[in-house]
Amino acid sequence: MEIKCPYCGETIGIMVDPVSGEESYTEDCSACCRPMVLSVEADDDGEPIVHAKREEE
Repeated sequence: MEIKCPYCGETIGIMVDPVSGEESYTEDCSACCRPMVLSVEADDDGEPIVHAKREEE
């Protein structure tokens, strides 16, 4: 799956495991190395939806 980094705007590929509920975790951007908070949830068909935001300071 590809997402856009909330810091540098670079499109990066990430691996997402199927989830049964909502999950959040922190992962560093592979382009700028800043920490992004990724929120993963499943749509009605069970496909993952990922939202990336800046880590709260």
